[in-house]
Amino acid sequence: MASYDELIKAVQEGNFGETQNQVNALLAQGQPPNEIIQKGIVETLDIVGKKFSEGECFIPEMLVAAKASQKGLEILKPLLVKADFPPKDTIILGTVQGDLHDIGKNIVSMMFEGAGFHVIDLGYDVSPEKFVNALKTEKARILAMSCLITTTMISMKNTMDALKESGLLGTIKVMIGGPPTTDDFAMKIVADFRGKDAYDAVAQARVFASDAASTK
Repeated sequence: MASYDELIKAVQEGNFGETQNQVNALLAQGQPPNEIIQKGIVETLDIVGKKFSEGECFIPEMLVAAKASQKGLEILKPLLVKADFPPKDTIILGTVQGDLHDIGKNIVSMMFEGAGFHVIDLGYDVSPEKFVNALKTEKARILAMSCLITTTMISMKNTMDALKESGLLGTIKVMIGGPPTTDDFAMKIVADFRGKDAYDAVAQARVFASDAASTK
């Protein structure tokens, strides 16, 4: 028997097949795809993200849940397009130049998608110019930069300088994240906010999307 409780359980456990089975069964029961995402996918990732923030689960648990959510979204996203449900916003995401680490970024990317954002993931070792070009091409309103190594934090500043030179600074929201980053560093380079973890990053992106929608 399909239910949101069973879908939440499947996603939390990282059970890819059961996640898709539950999604298909809920659709067969007449549940709208946007509600399945909200009550099943988003709620589960919020639960897992909050547990991670509170030290009750770790990166492997977050990763399997995020991957399971992707399996559900593979079914639901085409249906949202057909039903004309636009994503909240487009986010350009990447690990900064000189840094080859992407596990944390990948988790954040999947969390963003699960929360209803359209994510353009540029990968790792992304130059300031590539970030700027992607923002212009995709007309994105949020940039999320990640790093794992302290020495590559300078690349975040270089990207902020490139945004200023391009005229984009002030027209978009810039989020930074990664273990070496701090709120003070975010203020120093004039980033809008720092996500202390994937859960926090999604929460802050939601606030911006909501504020932007209310001013339209």
